[in-house]
Amino acid sequence: MKVFDLRCAQGHGFEGWFGSEEDFQSQLSRGLVTCPLCGDAHVDKLPSAPRLNLGASEPAPAAAPKPQADTPEALWMRAVRHVLAHTEDVGERFAEEARRIHYGESPTRGIRGRASREDTEALLEEGIEVLALPVPADLDGPVQ
Repeated sequence: MKVFDLRCAQGHGFEGWFGSEEDFQSQLSRGLVTCPLCGDAHVDKLPSAPRLNLGASEPAPAAAPKPQADTPEALWMRAVRHVLAHTEDVGERFAEEARRIHYGESPTRGIRGRASREDTEALLEEGIEVLALPVPADLDGPVQ
């Protein structure tokens, strides 16, 4: 398994896991490697240093793992995945269903879907809280 550091033309960094360099090149040439944040297929492989084990020296004492700071992209993706996993997709019926929930005509639950700018503004004027959350095309489907 090869793990590559990748970056799209928009500057988003992410990892890609491939069976081999040839597998990566094949998928890249077919437009199958896309940015998980914006869906951009213009992806470059960044230089990375391979991990080499050059000797059998004494292992260093185990240190407590250092917490890694999440990048803004990683935090955003975690938030998107959480929303997708914990809400019901009502699709184009979003504004209608948000109103039904707000006025007690439908059970209270987390929903997501699509609404026009006009519908979103009308919901906000009615006191119904909504938040636009762009979802990458690759994640618009079943959550794994």
